[in-house]
Formats: sequence, structure tokens, C-alpha cells
Amino acid sequence: MIRQPSRHCTVELQALPARIGQVRRVISAQLRYWHLDPLVDPAALGLTELLANVHRHARPSKQCTVQLCVLIDQLTVAVHDHDPRFPQLRAADTWETCGRGLALIAALSESWGVRPDGAGKIVWFTLPALPLAPQEPVPGPSHRTGTLLEHTWTAAGPRTRIRGAGVG
Repeated sequence: MIRQPSRHCTVELQALPARIGQVRRVISAQLRYWHLDPLVDPAALGLTELLANVHRHARPSKQCTVQLCVLIDQLTVAVHDHDPRFPQLRAADTWETCGRGLALIAALSESWGVRPDGAGKIVWFTLPALPLAPQEPVPGPSHRTGTLLEHTWTAAGPRTRIRGAGVG
């Protein structure tokens, strides 16, 4: 049974260095909006590697589409480009300055892959998208009364509850 609806975000761009930074910021903001803050860094790092591959290798154009999809407890980050050549996972020699991107994605993700799509391909990876754990009660505005603010996250969003511990 699905606990919450799926969430999607799509961004189309030309994979140029300045655009890659902008898309990182957009994707990071979207993940924060979905309350998936712990995924911002690994998703942005993996996305940067995929977009750098598009910039470096994709022909005939650098046009691509980035998709984020959260379904139940998994985030999928996918990049579609118009180059039908599949990237190859390889072991880079220590002196090489590139060639480690897919190995990095394999290390930071739960799973990853490539699939053909029309005249191009989609390269994707997944990360676990677990909801934020409830925080410990935080002291509220009045320490004298023992009032506590309790912050929790629900599927509907953040919830704050005031809990009184009695007058003291």
C-alpha cells in the first residue's frame, strides 16, 4: 500500500557548466521542499557527475532532461540525453583526471543503470528516501513552566505540538 503519493520534478537544460550549477540549486531546493534534506548532497553530487558526462560526451547536442521521482521510500534521479552511446563503468588509473564518475555514482547510490530511450538514453540512480525521524523535544520559550515544543514530520508536512510539563 502506498503511504504517500509519488512526487516528480523535471528540468530541461543544455548541459553547460553554468547551467549545471543552476540545476544543482533547483534540485537541492526541490529536495528541501519535499523535506528530504539528507539527500541533497548525495543527489547533487550524483547529478553533477551525470550532467558532466552529458557535457563531455553527448552528441549531437548537450540538451538533456533531469527527472527526480520519489515513490514511497526511494528517490530516483535520472538524466535523459540524445546520445545513444552508453557510458562504461571502468577503473581509472591513479594518474587519470577523469573516468571515476560512474564508480562514484555506484558507491553513493542503492542502485544505478542505463536504458535506451528513443534515439538516446537515460542514466539513473536511486537513493533511499526515508522520512525525517522525529526530533527530540526542544525547550520552548519558557523554561520556568517546563513547556516543551515537540517537532515531528508527517506525510502532510511538519507538525509542532506544545507539551506542558507542569508549572515549576
